[in-house]
Amino acid sequence: MTKTPDKKPAKVCYEHIGGRLGMLLMEQFILKGWISKADPGDKHYYITEKGSLEFTKLGIDLSQIKS
Repeated sequence: MTKTPDKKPAKVCYEHIGGRLGMLLMEQFILKGWISKADPGDKHYYITEKGSLEFTKLGIDLSQIKS
């Protein structure tokens, strides 16, 4: 794949988006309050009520995500 100014790479790693795109998405989801942690020391995030509404507006089927 040749990099061009109008095309940015996106990396799929197993069942998630990795690389820079994945990191940028996660940062925005946190800033927008769509995902959060129960405790700052937690390793895992959860989808907030606001996130559930916003992801659904984007057409994302959250039922595909395991608890």
